[in-house]
Amino acid sequence: MRCAKGLWALLLAAMLFVPAVHAARPVYRVKRVIEISPVWAGHPVGFDLLTRGERQYAAFYDTERRMAVAARRIGEDAFRLMRLPERIGWDSHNYIRMAVDDGGYLHLSGNMHCVPLKYFRTEKPHDIRTFERLDRMTGREERRVTYPHFFRGPEEELLFTYRDGGSGNGNQIYNVYDVETRTWARLLDEPLTDGRGRMNAYLHGPVKGPDGRFHLAWVWRDTPDCATNHDPSYARSGDLRHWETVRGEPVTLPMTVETPGLIVDPVPAGGGVINGNVRLGFDAEARPIVSYHKFDPDGKTQIYNTRFEDGRWVVHRATDWDYRWAFSGGGSIDFDIRVGGVQAGPDGRLTQSYRHPKEGSGAWILDGTTLKPVGQAPPGPTVPSNVRGPESDFPGMAVRWRWSRGDGGDPGIRYALRWETLGRNRDRPRKGPLPEPTALRLYEFHEP
Repeated sequence: MRCAKGLWALLLAAMLFVPAVHAARPVYRVKRVIEISPVWAGHPVGFDLLTRGERQYAAFYDTERRMAVAARRIGEDAFRLMRLPERIGWDSHNYIRMAVDDGGYLHLSGNMHCVPLKYFRTEKPHDIRTFERLDRMTGREERRVTYPHFFRGPEEELLFTYRDGGSGNGNQIYNVYDVETRTWARLLDEPLTDGRGRMNAYLHGPVKGPDGRFHLAWVWRDTPDCATNHDPSYARSGDLRHWETVRGEPVTLPMTVETPGLIVDPVPAGGGVINGNVRLGFDAEARPIVSYHKFDPDGKTQIYNTRFEDGRWVVHRATDWDYRWAFSGGGSIDFDIRVGGVQAGPDGRLTQSYRHPKEGSGAWILDGTTLKPVGQAPPGPTVPSNVRGPESDFPGMAVRWRWSRGDGGDPGIRYALRWETLGRNRDRPRKGPLPEPTALRLYEFHEP
């Protein structure tokens, strides 16, 4: 009887699964386009766009690779520009991130890959002309900084996290900001994660889940070679100070690869898991799901969705692809495969986005029990066709988008930056001719 039920389940999944439907995707309507500045196009690096109420801020690198900030009030047709005393090299890790605190002061950090902290703050609320470079936040573990990230904590306090150290040898630091004194302090007495000089953690999160707690997934990496990622892991916290395993067992900080109860799937180094593709999601019962890819027994790359069920992590294989993504080496790489976290819709239906060089891209509908694809989700809105491809005729150019963080108050409007660059080059200088600067524009889209 058990075999018959299993066969019936497989047949049902096969009947339910339908290939990608080539239906017309809804298209955003362009309400406004604002030219901001010509920008560097020799390699991609992350810009930032922040919308806070009636104000909007963009951070980028200009034609001379100088860090710059632009600001406007929503409704205005032009940005005011301010250039900062900072210049980027060839490293695609060196993105920029901004935040606005509760007093209206702007914070900015970026252009860092294992270098001393680079941090700017305005002297007056909302006034980019008053950006001042500060040489420290707390003055501790600020000599080899990478991956800056501002976010809000459980009490809406402003937090800042970064990696201290290098790939294969680093730990994760968290700071908290006091608006009244305009000072930073350590959120934690210890690093959140520590590689003990042998590895470092690449994190996804903390993500505030549907249960109100903060959830964190990560993968450990032994060296700058991206093939040495291993051991997808998970922890959670109610206040970002006290952490626990998925079973609710308290965790002593810092978390290391030896800390009991954290590893989701013991994938070894060289097993096909990579930082940047370890994602957190949740099912309709608010149970966390850790998604990633690894090699199957035949050496092919497959997506796996792992969920804590009946007291243990259960690994669900989602795909049966005939393709191996054999990544290796250091520096910024282009990803062959992308996987998103599992999301539960208002109706409880689970979806998951993906991108594959042979299988295409889109979003699956997942079976709630097996976490396997059983159909294609309707495609989401896309940008108009006339802005999808590059305007530049220089070989190898691609369009870059940065969607806004924050809220402008109108749920029917979305904002995005658009510019064009060459692709990644493992963070090495390019030889030969380079493209001319391209236009950085703000697009104001209406929902279709």
